[in-house]
Amino acid sequence: MTAHPPVAAHRARGRSRGAVTSLTAVSVLIAGAALTGCAQQRDSDVYTVMNSSTDETYHRWDAEAMARCGERLGVTVEQQSVPASQVMTKALRMASSKSLPDIVQFDASEMPTFADAGGLVDLRTLGLATDDIPEGIVDFGSYEGTYYGAARSVNTLALFYNKDILDEAGVKVPTTWDELRQAAKRLTEGNRYGLALSAGGAEDGVFQFTPFMWSNGGDETDLDSPQVVGALDYWKALLQDGSLSKSTVNWTQADVNDQFMAGNAAMMINGPWQVETLNTKKSLHWEIAQIPVPEAGADSVGPLGGAVLTVPRTGDAERERTAGRIVACLASEKEQLTYARNSWMVPANEKAAAKWREQVPELDALADQVAAARSRTAKLGAGWSGVSLALQSAFQSALTGQSSETALQRAQQRATSGN
Repeated sequence: MTAHPPVAAHRARGRSRGAVTSLTAVSVLIAGAALTGCAQQRDSDVYTVMNSSTDETYHRWDAEAMARCGERLGVTVEQQSVPASQVMTKALRMASSKSLPDIVQFDASEMPTFADAGGLVDLRTLGLATDDIPEGIVDFGSYEGTYYGAARSVNTLALFYNKDILDEAGVKVPTTWDELRQAAKRLTEGNRYGLALSAGGAEDGVFQFTPFMWSNGGDETDLDSPQVVGALDYWKALLQDGSLSKSTVNWTQADVNDQFMAGNAAMMINGPWQVETLNTKKSLHWEIAQIPVPEAGADSVGPLGGAVLTVPRTGDAERERTAGRIVACLASEKEQLTYARNSWMVPANEKAAAKWREQVPELDALADQVAAARSRTAKLGAGWSGVSLALQSAFQSALTGQSSETALQRAQQRATSGN
């Protein structure tokens, strides 16, 4: 997952992962350690939240929210931030030493692995309700129907465009794949590419591919289907047109934003975590739209991204109940709205999201995109990691010369065999 901020846990999640943690290894560590009780002596009034808010601003926002909730509940809530790529491994080490924190904020794509191993508490048993949360976002924090992770905010991808460049070229904001391809061609000039996106060999690239795959009717359970092949062929066509940089295969989402801000791309696929950085360049007049679809009238289906707050199963029922109250506070309507306004994410709570739309009208298209978005792990759960690695390899092969069909046949084989 890329550069921070926003930290991976707050973003969609593209994170660079060299290896996928073995589910068997997770199960052994959790079952053999975390579930047997807490060996570490804890202060009864101090609760710890482990997250990936290593960026100064996110760390400060989280600290302020935790202080407010702690005061409300009569406890002290301390934050322990580690790089996003280390949250899972750190949690496993702490499970093995029976020193798990009271709350862990996992990237939603990683949460099923810990849940599958029996390491998380059902939040509904701790009193957390989901009445005001859209079904897709409840699924985002669930594994096999059990609600383990409460999202404060969610995000997805959108089409960002340089309004001045499009106006000067007389190009309308594209809504279909054909329009996007033609617009990207017209806007490619000199050192400027029409479009920038991430197709790198990491989760960032997979995150960016899902809107094209899903909107074209493709599915992560059938990677070599005509629909998935067609989506990858579309990326290849943009590259062959010269509308994408050849460096696309190496770029993270942060790199894409850098290119857009530098004027080296007229449009980009990216997420709201870039807004704070975009707004530092006052001369850049950007706007957003939904990601174009294969045919007019089709739904633009993007990936839900973000993190969820979970309560690890430590064997101390009383602390778990209090941890649940802390999660409920952090994920309350009021705290969600504050967090979303700071981070430019979309509140998970429907009432908070409605207020957010009124307060941030420039991101209204993003809220529409979130409404149709889906979780990457909804169908595969902990099996998503293997599919992600297979797709990452397919991008590298197909965008450097191999046919999309051949690359995706190999990806399907890897995803189902694990090799």
